Amino acid sequence: MSQRKSESETAIPHPRETFRLFGHREAETALLDAYRSGRIPHAWLIGGPQGIGKATLAYRVARFVLAHGEPRAPSVQRADSLEVDPNDAVARQVAASSHGGLLTLERTANDRGVMRTVITVDETRETISFFGSTAAAEGWRVCIVDTVDELNPNAANALLKILEEPPQRSLFLLVSHAPARVLATIQSRCRKLRLRPLSTDDVIRAAAGAADLDAGDPALREAADSAEGSVARALTLLGGDALKLQQRTAAMLAKLPQVDPRELHTLGDSLPISDRVALAAFIDGIDRWIAERLHADEASANQNLPRLARLAEVWEKIVRAARDTETYNLERKPLVFSVFGWLADATR
Repeated sequence: MSQRKSESETAIPHPRETFRLFGHREAETALLDAYRSGRIPHAWLIGGPQGIGKATLAYRVARFVLAHGEPRAPSVQRADSLEVDPNDAVARQVAASSHGGLLTLERTANDRGVMRTVITVDETRETISFFGSTAAAEGWRVCIVDTVDELNPNAANALLKILEEPPQRSLFLLVSHAPARVLATIQSRCRKLRLRPLSTDDVIRAAAGAADLDAGDPALREAADSAEGSVARALTLLGGDALKLQQRTAAMLAKLPQVDPRELHTLGDSLPISDRVALAAFIDGIDRWIAERLHADEASANQNLPRLARLAEVWEKIVRAARDTETYNLERKPLVFSVFGWLADATR
């Protein structure tokens, strides 16, 4: 199994090592009720903004199902949450990526040690042998895709084939930051579970626990207030420079389609090539702005279909360009100019 880049960069525990869940009690109850009914849907699309606990919830479900393989068992029927003791053998195996009943699909490094920008079809085809193994008849098989947004087209089609004819006692947990953009045929085969952004207090508690911070730190409170319910965003903004960079980016976005080249140069200069936190803050601000525009236009989609299409296309281009910039550690200023050029064209 692969290791997320953010682990080495920020020392934040991977979701498979995270045992506390904040703010998603309703979603957790829905999953628990579905499981102990004995008729849990074989695939779930867990959607919501980045950094609110979607993958943490997916691993929480996986641990519970693998630790309690019989939905009708008294221990499952009595359970009031999906919590599994961190010292449980299954929990330890999941945390160590060594449980035979769990397959995780996420971006991995290539032969040169560079993180890929997508989940490849070869990796996705692992699900065929995984679910086809004879051991599958002896217990549950769980596949977490983190995230389904990062499947390339061939990989998405390979996953779809498995979803169309799911094996017995199989469970797919598909994490998505933008579930509406997931392949429609995949969406149709999943139970959709939308997670809401966390409250400020939950963001503070989750961020403090994840990064070993003081929950009473005023800087953490300020970052959480600006994070719009995302723990990942709060941790990105915790350095004051990142918060100021997002504020500058927001001010420039508000002027679109007008763009001041001098402001672009200044913004580009504030993104040093070695500063991944600053790059993440910049892209996060752009992503939030586009998401707000798309959401606003959805209310009158018939009148705004061309605008929606242009913004969605630009969003895809920005995601690819940002991944390439980070993966290959490229200069940031060309990205800044490209992003604002694309957005200016899309908003005219």
